[in-house]
Amino acid sequence: MFLSAIVMMKNRRAITVEQHVGNIILFSKVANVILFFRLDIRMGLLYLTLCIVFLMTCKPPLYMGPEYIKYFSDKTIDDELDRDGRVTWIVEFFANWSPECQSFASVYADLSLKYKVSASPLSKQLPSLVLFQGGKEVLRRPQVDKKGRAVSWSFTEENIIREFNLNELYQKSKKLSKNKGDTLSPSHFPPVPEEDEPDQPGADGNPGGPQEPESKKDK
Repeated sequence: MFLSAIVMMKNRRAITVEQHVGNIILFSKVANVILFFRLDIRMGLLYLTLCIVFLMTCKPPLYMGPEYIKYFSDKTIDDELDRDGRVTWIVEFFANWSPECQSFASVYADLSLKYKVSASPLSKQLPSLVLFQGGKEVLRRPQVDKKGRAVSWSFTEENIIREFNLNELYQKSKKLSKNKGDTLSPSHFPPVPEEDEPDQPGADGNPGGPQEPESKKDK
């Protein structure tokens, strides 16, 4: 009953099937460790050692599927954000060792394909999504209260689309790109008429122009 209660509490924030299954397996191992120690300390130590070895050698796989994501480092993100104030960025701050970041990777990759959109181990702000407009932060999830604590927030696809208003941002970006392309398109400008070249003085000082070839009679 205790195990079921813990798993239900942790799975409220799970957003993928893999995360649900991972929570069940993880806390089942914790329960087994307690039971083995109550039965026999040696069996408990053996089981705990096997769990640690398994945890160190068999790390969770990273998402390697299709995506349309640009990766930043701490040295390049500021330059990219300041490059063009008209560009809207939605940025995820993540760590590969964070289970929540690993589970959210597939959701973020799917959103990047749809909309063409880079810490402490105790931190509750991983993953974080930050919306930048004009090079300045506009929106952040999860939010941080006045005491510096992260407010619980579920990283589901529906929540991200609604909170960050991705549909409206996407339509505005499409219109901006279209208007920019129309402005630069040469088809919107009338063709420039070809001007006659100004008359240049000829070798004899008279106004130049297309000269007729001398005939044998003139010679």
